[in-house]
Amino acid sequence: MNEYISINSTEVKAKAKELGFQEVGIAAAGDLETTETEKLHAWLKMGYHADMEWMKNPKREDISLVMPEVRSLISVALNYYTPHQRPSGEEYGKISRYAWGRDYHKVMHKKLKELATWLESLGENVKTRYYADTGPVQDKVWAQKAGIGWIAKNGNVITRKYGSWVFLAEILTNLELESDRPSTQHCGTCTRCLQACPTGAITAPFIVDANRCIAYHTIENRAEELPANITPHLQGWIAGCDICQDICPWNQRFAQTTNVNDFQPYPGNLAPKLVELAQISNEEWDRRFTASALRRIKPEMLRRNARANLDKSRHNNDPESNNF
Repeated sequence: MNEYISINSTEVKAKAKELGFQEVGIAAAGDLETTETEKLHAWLKMGYHADMEWMKNPKREDISLVMPEVRSLISVALNYYTPHQRPSGEEYGKISRYAWGRDYHKVMHKKLKELATWLESLGENVKTRYYADTGPVQDKVWAQKAGIGWIAKNGNVITRKYGSWVFLAEILTNLELESDRPSTQHCGTCTRCLQACPTGAITAPFIVDANRCIAYHTIENRAEELPANITPHLQGWIAGCDICQDICPWNQRFAQTTNVNDFQPYPGNLAPKLVELAQISNEEWDRRFTASALRRIKPEMLRRNARANLDKSRHNNDPESNNF
């Protein structure tokens, strides 16, 4: 179809790097390994996706259902780490590093659009489609297949250069590009993430139960109240959770400060006061979290999360609250 187009993987990678992506890899858009499909089915059967029903979308298992003409998948990663530290006082709420600055979707989509436009400029028959955590694509599985990094025991993708402090995205194209070798596993015998998780959400190496995950409950759970067996273990988290990333030896050793200014923390995101968030108005939420990934956490959810952290005494005195 596109045999006349003179383009190779090296040129594609160079362009992606020029646009600011720190890591880029390419995978042939064939079927996923049977083991990967089986893992997904088993995970869903266990109900570990909680109420995230989109995880069941059959397109996640067959990328040709997303784009019938796809021949190659270009996987990219963008480092978002900044070295700022949160204060230790219990009066402060904790926000995951990924949400400290500008919404990563906006940052990634701008770069992805530029790369996709460049690819399409190579020939009138070139087609592309791109996603940054916004489509039915198993971005972590494809990132590993494209050599970006490996899926760790905590479910995150770890890169050799930046640890797991990266955003992932991909471009699907009908161009046939040379593939990279898949990443190999380098967690070894380390189980620090499993041991550090206060709710036991990492039920076994490489298996995460969203029903127990603090990040899931503070971001995705739309219920009026958080589960009684989760609230005693929040440790101040009101938006996501970085515990399993902070404890990871790869992150402690290889984290590098991002060169993307948009990911520098917004004022107020490093040390928000729980008492203030517990009564934040809808108007203040809208003003404070403009162009932020935190907009996924609606104001009533943010108030709920803050209240749950403030109301520790009731849960700590409940003998049933620590049961999983």
